Amino acid sequence: MKQVKSKVKSIDIGISNSDRKKISLGLSKLLADSYTLYMMTHNFHWNVTGPQFNSLHTMFMGQYTEQWTALDLIAERIRALGFPAPGTYKEFSKLSSIAEVEGVPSATEMIRHLLSAQESAAKTARSLFPVVDEANDQPTADVLTQRIDVHEKTAWMLRSLLEE
Repeated sequence: MKQVKSKVKSIDIGISNSDRKKISLGLSKLLADSYTLYMMTHNFHWNVTGPQFNSLHTMFMGQYTEQWTALDLIAERIRALGFPAPGTYKEFSKLSSIAEVEGVPSATEMIRHLLSAQESAAKTARSLFPVVDEANDQPTADVLTQRIDVHEKTAWMLRSLLEE
């Protein structure tokens, strides 16, 4: 069967190719952070133990479920800008600012790791605003604003668990 190459029209959405590329790279870093955070949270959901088991198990499930949905939003924005979204562990490990946690930490350490990861994801999202603002890219700004709001609220909730 003969394959037909389709001609893709150039992207003309009012954002230059170089700005779309910079934004896509930043979103790829956010996607990597988000996927790493998703995996960490799901891992901790499975492995948490101790007196806070039930509340943490349930809270972590809500957090990883929210993260899972966010992954699609971020990846689809990258695609809308005309670039491939990263999708392998190898790519994510190169792009992510969040280190993987080895072993099974205590419940309190899980909370500390998740707090740090939520704050890191918020910083990654926030760092992209200068190029997004300069490019006049409101849809990406909207995604970033939503993600920062979720990460900061979740960090606040995790932080409150560590207070005496």
